[in-house]
Amino acid sequence: MKKILSLILIIAVQQSVAQVNPKFQAKIDQQAKDLEGKVIEWRRHLHEFPELSNRETKTGAYIAEHLKKLGLEVQYPVAKTGVVALLKGAKPGPVIALRADIDALPVTERNSLPFASKVKTNFNGQETGVMHACGHDTHTAILMAVAEILSKNKSDLKGTVKFIFQPAEEGAPAGEEGGAALMVKEGVLGNPSVDVIFGMHIMSIAPLGTISYKPAGMMAAADWFSITVKGRQAHGSAPWMSIDPIVVSAQILTGLQTIISRQTELTKEAAVITIGRIQSGIRENIIPEEAFMAGTIRTLDVEMQDKIHEKIRLTATKIAESAGATAEVSIDKKFPLTYNDPALTEKMVPSLYKAAGKEKVIQIPAVTGSEDFSEYQKVVPGLFFFVGAMPPNQDPNTVPSHHTPDFMIDESAMLTGLKAMLNVTLDYMYLPTK
Repeated sequence: MKKILSLILIIAVQQSVAQVNPKFQAKIDQQAKDLEGKVIEWRRHLHEFPELSNRETKTGAYIAEHLKKLGLEVQYPVAKTGVVALLKGAKPGPVIALRADIDALPVTERNSLPFASKVKTNFNGQETGVMHACGHDTHTAILMAVAEILSKNKSDLKGTVKFIFQPAEEGAPAGEEGGAALMVKEGVLGNPSVDVIFGMHIMSIAPLGTISYKPAGMMAAADWFSITVKGRQAHGSAPWMSIDPIVVSAQILTGLQTIISRQTELTKEAAVITIGRIQSGIRENIIPEEAFMAGTIRTLDVEMQDKIHEKIRLTATKIAESAGATAEVSIDKKFPLTYNDPALTEKMVPSLYKAAGKEKVIQIPAVTGSEDFSEYQKVVPGLFFFVGAMPPNQDPNTVPSHHTPDFMIDESAMLTGLKAMLNVTLDYMYLPTK
């Protein structure tokens, strides 16, 4: 009897897992392999000519031209510089959205790659280079390849695929809308209505060829905050005549870290407060009137998020008050928690196995990085996963991280990412309907 029940259970599980014809699967795998050289070529072009958030005009045009050549229905621009394309399969089925982010960062590249970026710009009043220091160039190239392969196999597709090439994932410039929130606002999840969305992120710090994921909360909510401390200006030789906003800011900065280390229940979930910018003063012998600092908050729990916001306001204002200064705190909720729908994740993990091999697909703890892919997941079920791309000659303890001048990936990882995106798309199309 136990054997019969076990057999029934195995059959039930097999029926709930997507089934793509093995011949068709082999054909798709081969097409992905055959296109690998082109994917690398596209990625290198995008890497050499990066553009900042909401300024990706040439990038958007490059993508749109490729998609039009494939015969897709293309909208450009969307949400300032984004591109959306529609591929209708020959058979009825779900509407599946696939997303890639296309923007670069204000980082000066520091390596000897022949296609290294030499682009310069002015960002927040500072001269800087522009670099794909987070791998968005690889995401874009991979999704361009997914579009090309699926368009060749239109007659075998059940349903519709919507390709979303999104600008400003790193955050829109001050005073501007952008990113996933603006894409959603402008209706990219409608007309036709999207049933499910998939996305991925290349990871320079994860072992090459691996795929990692987590059901439910995978990446932290991200908030940006600023604190303006106002004191009293004086000569640097007479600090007693001032209310020094720089000293007060230093005390506030230290105080903020005790919110995490002494006031937050870290056994429940991780949390981070980071100050990334401090500005004050104009001359060595002048104590200024004002100091400014700005940073980010990362949380994986809504209650903890609200509590940390309250503690930041309390800590900053009371420390400033104790010195006779004032502190104005502004907190902007940027991105919500990246939440992988648990049922969807369970169904699609076998698709990831096919892309990388079961032994290289890893369930990980939540991370304190954030992603505005979460904006789509607020509206429709979604799955987001990581693809490892750490060069094999790198020491895992010293490998350059994302958002740094030395960021680098092994381009062979893009084939794994391509196969994964193809598999989740096709397998979801062939999921048994209720």
